[in-house]
Amino acid sequence: MGEVKKIQENIADDLSSLNDIIKKALESNSALMHQIVSKFLESKGKQIRPILVILSGRFFGGVNNKVLNAGAAIELLHNASLIHDDVIDESKERRGKPTINRIWDNHISVLVGDFFVSAALHCAVQTENHRITAVLSRLGRELSLGEMDQIDNARQHSIDEESYFNIIKHKTASLFKCCVEVSGHVNNANEKELADLMQFTEILGLCFQIKDDIFDYFEDKAIGKPTGNDLREGKVTLPLIYALSKKDAPQHDEMVALAKKNELSNEEIATLIEFAKNEGGIEYAYATMERLRNEAFAILDSYRERPVIDDFKTLFNYIIARNK
Repeated sequence: MGEVKKIQENIADDLSSLNDIIKKALESNSALMHQIVSKFLESKGKQIRPILVILSGRFFGGVNNKVLNAGAAIELLHNASLIHDDVIDESKERRGKPTINRIWDNHISVLVGDFFVSAALHCAVQTENHRITAVLSRLGRELSLGEMDQIDNARQHSIDEESYFNIIKHKTASLFKCCVEVSGHVNNANEKELADLMQFTEILGLCFQIKDDIFDYFEDKAIGKPTGNDLREGKVTLPLIYALSKKDAPQHDEMVALAKKNELSNEEIATLIEFAKNEGGIEYAYATMERLRNEAFAILDSYRERPVIDDFKTLFNYIIARNK
């Protein structure tokens, strides 16, 4: 995390300005909305996406108010998706704090999420760039469809790598890719450079989600056992997908049948997690991230003279190495 902190320090002024735009966009005359928004903004998370917007702006030529408004719009839309996801998943904690739906209720949460969407649109309008508004519109569709596909896959018990990557491409990687796209549009970026950096960040987004999914296979220090939240919600992620693809694995048919159950007990979740670990699922997920990282870094080879290239690589390495 130390190297990422250096990046944050180097872009501190731009990052602070972007956060000020977010705060202003979320102002309202509603006392309750103000209370909820203030509490939500107490924890900004990793802010990987705002960092990517700013680094991309510097890569393409500069960071101005339009770049910052575009970045604020993406971060607001991202947070709206998190608020709505917490309702869908019935989550009780986000970033180490109680979720909005836990403190207030689902009705309030949906309205707050909608308010964040409206704030995102406001910021997009401030860019005075129709291409950025179009990017945000497309992004909103991709996030919704990605979430819908994930729910449908869980109900259909789809357990294959192609479906998994299609979902995370829409629900996670699309956000990362758009961070580059909006900065490129503001700076009228060269088409090839824009396409290359978008491809790099899409791969970064895939690895971000794979690493997030790996966390669910290990102990949560707060409860002392594997969380297995994804399996509780019917989501089968890469480590288990790989393990279940090994037809010669011990108890293969039994594990496939277990993974396709509509509801799983804690003991059954623990059994599937142990099976994934024993059959090399975690190692496979890390190997996949390493392969993807090599592909991503190869894209940057022709831009090695650009000052922010090392920052992009540092951020990628952090995504894979982080502990949460």
